[in-house]
Amino acid sequence: MSTIAIIAPSGYAPDQANVIRAIKRLQERGWTIKNLVDPNARYQRFSADDATRLAQIYQAAEDPEVDVVLALRGGYGVSRLLDEIDFTRLAATKKLVVGFSDFTAFQSGMLAKTGAITFAGPMLNEDMGSEELHEYSFQHFHQCLTQANYGFKVAVKGNPTLQVQGTFWGGNLSVLTHLVGTQFMPKIKDGILFAEDVNENPYRVERMILQLHHAGILAQQKALVLGHFTNYRATDYDNGYDFEVMLSFLRSKLSIPIITGLPFGHCPNKVTLPIGAQVLLNSDTHHLSLQFNDYPHL
Repeated sequence: MSTIAIIAPSGYAPDQANVIRAIKRLQERGWTIKNLVDPNARYQRFSADDATRLAQIYQAAEDPEVDVVLALRGGYGVSRLLDEIDFTRLAATKKLVVGFSDFTAFQSGMLAKTGAITFAGPMLNEDMGSEELHEYSFQHFHQCLTQANYGFKVAVKGNPTLQVQGTFWGGNLSVLTHLVGTQFMPKIKDGILFAEDVNENPYRVERMILQLHHAGILAQQKALVLGHFTNYRATDYDNGYDFEVMLSFLRSKLSIPIITGLPFGHCPNKVTLPIGAQVLLNSDTHHLSLQFNDYPHL
């Protein structure tokens, strides 16, 4: 099996038990682990100061023994590094880089600057190291990184019937909207954009999706695919305005199809997604399937 290097470009792990558990689970599945993260390091809310976190990315990517670079966790921190990252240098290493949430900033910058494919997938701390084992995430992580063609089909109700093909891209919605108008926002035409988020009430999700709409980004896509939007709380003030009401409004407002049910986001079980790869999306009133090809793998 191949070697995974663990990096922490954003936050630190508040509970080292998760890290130990995750590393053990990966080793049991045959992976060799190089943990580059100092468990005792802290700098404000980050795993280390900016220079140390940036150097750690290069250390992992340029290690000839490393095949996969895996983010410890999200939080916040990658945005502080964006204008210092040499994406061309990192793309040349051809390492498979995996993360999501705040790591969307790195993945978007890599795609915008070099066109190189990265992977939205489970991270070490919360996903792989949680007390409850989520085998589904481990299986899809392995399948996506080791197979030339990767896909999945899930049961979903209420979606429009659709078959489209294009460049698959996106990530955390808050981070994507934060990058609009910058050099780190990919310029993808005829793509399939996906989004997920956490702690964002429906009106905030609507506002961010409308920002992508007003910026002209959605009009250039063939579809918008929504993953999980978790851990928000409706209030009396919302007065019945929930996620489904918001979704209905967006579907009436936007000219592109909106597909829901992508098993990805801040949720226990998630697939792994090649960002920048070609994908065939099939949707009907009962199922959603994605089939990826033309992406790097082990």
